[in-house]
Amino acid sequence: MRANLLGPPLLSSAAKHTVPILLPLQLGAGCPYSSITAADLSGPRHRVHSYVKGHISHEGCRGRMSVHAAVTESITSIERTQGIRPEVDAAIQQSVGRCIQESNLDIGERTVGKVRDTYVVGDKLVIVTTDRQSAFDRLLASIPFKGQVLNLTSAWWMQNTQHLIANALLDVPHPNVSIMRRCKVFPVEVVVRGFMTGSTETSLWTHYSAGEREYCGNRFPDGLRKNDRLEANVVTPTTKAADHDVPLSPEEIVRQGLVTQEDWDTVSSAALELFAYGQAEAAKRGLLLVDTKYEFGRDSEGTIRLIDEIHTPDSSRYWLANTYEERHRQSQEPQNVDKEFLRLWFRHNCDPYNDKVLPEAPVELVTELARRYVLLYERITGRDFEIPRFREDIQSEMAASVGAALKTSGGLTGQD
Repeated sequence: MRANLLGPPLLSSAAKHTVPILLPLQLGAGCPYSSITAADLSGPRHRVHSYVKGHISHEGCRGRMSVHAAVTESITSIERTQGIRPEVDAAIQQSVGRCIQESNLDIGERTVGKVRDTYVVGDKLVIVTTDRQSAFDRLLASIPFKGQVLNLTSAWWMQNTQHLIANALLDVPHPNVSIMRRCKVFPVEVVVRGFMTGSTETSLWTHYSAGEREYCGNRFPDGLRKNDRLEANVVTPTTKAADHDVPLSPEEIVRQGLVTQEDWDTVSSAALELFAYGQAEAAKRGLLLVDTKYEFGRDSEGTIRLIDEIHTPDSSRYWLANTYEERHRQSQEPQNVDKEFLRLWFRHNCDPYNDKVLPEAPVELVTELARRYVLLYERITGRDFEIPRFREDIQSEMAASVGAALKTSGGLTGQD
């Protein structure tokens, strides 16, 4: 049995932002906050914070606050990842504030996405994966080494899934850069799910908990709980939009002319095969691949290929397998090795879809997410994470690596 990779709770400064409380409180005589109710403590962060601040500052008040321990309700503490080499941990700490937030390769036509900067160079795409962290269609933070982890993890999966479907990867000339075949992208994200979970507006649990029993053409029975394993993996496609994704059924996709029926049959079948393979490989490593998204396109020769990333901690949700069943029986959130805890922190501390300005993510959460990303990379690939050298000329380094690669035939020269 694998050791638990997440250790005891790491107290975070996030505690001052989110304060779910178990009632009743023992209040001192005359305390103006003696009428606090559960409803008062389940509202917006700023209102909850004002109640608690007033309560604990009142003279003579004997109240004791019991912070809810379940991560499902509060991100006042997070479980620190175990098994990270000390030198990697130190490098993560030193890299906060020194992340790769943008690229400037001075080649082709650049498009800046949520996480990736894409350069069109003839029949190829040069894709730089930055350390930008997005969710809710917003930029949340910058995570040390995230771009390197995502780029190399995706490359590993692409090299190991070519027997299922062709992909667009040509070369990995730099830890943060991939060179891809240029394809005509299908305007649909093919999302595959194996569990009833999620926290975003397009997540399965969000819709199911609101009373919906049909989602993206799939029917679900009554009585399911959050984080239940589904009887079978399902496809829940969304439009591939720059600002906001919209869930659609396969019938709607074909009817709207986004993808032909034949192409949809091909990509949806490939997505389910990729997901099943990913789940099997993850299980060998003590992980549960919970859900993920795939993107596909057609190259100039008519071949449908997997494009973009695959099974990374950014595009996928991973849980630790050895604690899932027991925690689920106790209605606790699974131990995750992805960005879900950061998503939950923002959901509890603001309205990430509508607030114009988002709060700054606590550094404890930023560094912990970096640890989990590195952990996942090492667990999946079986390789030690290589700490990049600290350098001021990262843009020049990437440009030189890309320039050299573009002069070659385009083989996978950057990976063993």
